[in-house]
Amino acid sequence: MSNPETAQRLVYLSGEMVPEAEAKISIFDSAIMLGDSVTESTRTFCHEPFRLDDHISRLFRSMKVARIIPGHSPKELTQITLNVLDANRSAMGDDDDCWIVHNISRGMLKHGPSAAQANPATIMIFTNYLDLRGWAKYYTEGCHAVTPISRVVPAQSLDARIKNRSRLSYTIADAEARLVDPAAQCVILDVDGYVSENKGGNVFAVINGVVCTPTTENCLAGISRQTVLELAQAAGFPTRECRLQMYDLYSADEVFFTSTPYCIMPATQFNGLPVADGNVGPVTKQLLSAWSDLVGMNIASQAQRQMTD
Repeated sequence: MSNPETAQRLVYLSGEMVPEAEAKISIFDSAIMLGDSVTESTRTFCHEPFRLDDHISRLFRSMKVARIIPGHSPKELTQITLNVLDANRSAMGDDDDCWIVHNISRGMLKHGPSAAQANPATIMIFTNYLDLRGWAKYYTEGCHAVTPISRVVPAQSLDARIKNRSRLSYTIADAEARLVDPAAQCVILDVDGYVSENKGGNVFAVINGVVCTPTTENCLAGISRQTVLELAQAAGFPTRECRLQMYDLYSADEVFFTSTPYCIMPATQFNGLPVADGNVGPVTKQLLSAWSDLVGMNIASQAQRQMTD
């Protein structure tokens, strides 16, 4: 999207394609009243969606557990999503990519004794310019990972595998980490002190050559997380899904985050201490290079070019 500020994008809103400026929902929608909605964020590489089928599958799992009835099959929602992307391709510059975001709520809130979904779901699908400038320097410098005071909501209360828009707890944790360092990336712990996840991504540690990440008992089963596990296994690195404590990150050879927009973000500090020698590690570099090869473009270079555009 070569001119993202003036791009006239179209948004899908419950059966209609409308201009972005006209996309509105009721203040009585359950998304507004209760933060009651599930979500997915997919990104494109070279204008093509990455692992869209996996994102749609996870979205339907989230809706099933949340008891939201979308009124569409996965195949239908996939086609609607591709239609939204096609409608907005002209807003993308040759070297640009975009988010594809799904927000689906239970619809208009109903009061009364019935707990069943009485209204059609509100389905919101839009694209947005993928602004990577805030992450660009971390590919070479690494970020500062900080543990906040707040803990993740226990899985006994809300399973982290339900990707939802009720993000207040994550937002508070992220703000607490930034009290330590305004540029910090948070590593949120669970109530037992084990590493869970980042505000918007998963956490990895390379320990004695093993690529380790928390199990999905206390964190989102991230699509980017799964991609890294697959790339690591293909490259011959052993992988392990396990419980990790702060000690493991302090003493790790490498630490990095994974998430849809930046894919892999190295962390070279943890709570003020250097990770290993304080430089981006070789396993992290190799995995990012493998991901770039997978999608046919240099992921870090795209972000760095945006800094000079």
